[in-house]
Amino acid sequence: MKSWQKILIPTAFTLLIGAIYLFSVWKQRQDPGVVAQSSAQKLSADDLAVVRELFPAHFEDTIQLEGSTVWMKNGYTISYFPATFSRIDFAHPAGVLPSIQRLEIKKILKSAVPASLDDGVGHGSQQVFAVFALPGQSRLFALPIGVIDGDDEAYYCDVLFFYDDPHTIYDNWSKDTWAAIDAHQVKPGMSELQTRLAIGQNMHPSSSQQGNRTIAFNQASKHWTVTFVDNRATTIQGL
Repeated sequence: MKSWQKILIPTAFTLLIGAIYLFSVWKQRQDPGVVAQSSAQKLSADDLAVVRELFPAHFEDTIQLEGSTVWMKNGYTISYFPATFSRIDFAHPAGVLPSIQRLEIKKILKSAVPASLDDGVGHGSQQVFAVFALPGQSRLFALPIGVIDGDDEAYYCDVLFFYDDPHTIYDNWSKDTWAAIDAHQVKPGMSELQTRLAIGQNMHPSSSQQGNRTIAFNQASKHWTVTFVDNRATTIQGL
């Protein structure tokens, strides 16, 4: 077989396959028949809410929080401690911060922590803390927002904080719903998100099927068991 024949035969074969494909596409367009259409997933107003994130990767990235106001997103999970601008009193923990608590961040600092301390964040060689004041108060506290271990750094600011007032982020919620959330109470009809903002993220769900499950919540000294059906609280038990 001559060399030009060796080239022409596979080329012609490829062109033939392409021609068959194009003909089949043309034929389908001439007679499309019944085309199955996938139904678009409906997004709720909560799904469309804009929740800002900062994605800090290095200690220097967290400095931008100094002078800002944040609100606790991950309530009743993180310990906080009395502090100054340069020192943290690990011996006298102040408790855990509730959901949607407003914090006025004054300074970001690094500190080694006692080996026996369990504040909800890995130890590493140092932890990174946000020193803050509560609204209308001058006393300072600190909570861990990240960990440094050699060249490795991990930050949890986006998990811990809202950077905008959640009342404005979820302004589609009713006044009654917000009144319950602000009072850290659960009411029938509240969604999982609303419930988490009311009584925190320290929870143990019965399954991974969000919106249709029972969740046990630990809200500091109080315990709740809430059953959700179609993402609405139907049975509420508080102890």
